[in-house]
Amino acid sequence: MSSDFKPGQGYTREDWDAVDSPELTAEELATARPFAAVFPELAENIRRSRGRPKIEAPKQQISLRLDSEVIEKFKATGKGWQSRINDVLKATKL
Repeated sequence: MSSDFKPGQGYTREDWDAVDSPELTAEELATARPFAAVFPELAENIRRSRGRPKIEAPKQQISLRLDSEVIEKFKATGKGWQSRINDVLKATKL
């Protein structure tokens, strides 16, 4: 690495130019295989670990119009006000 490297600043163009990586030949490219074919277990682990875990009954996003007074009262109760609206609606057992 060059002397002007500072932690947290990344690498300079000089640093990248100093790395000796020969270009692949047409023959090497023709024999290249996909990551998942070379490392199937690792690829599956990466695929499974992305995002949130699936839940049985996910909530559905909808558009709902409520009186501004209702919204303000729930917002005044702090973080999680939308979940509290959900709880109130569930409690009505419609």
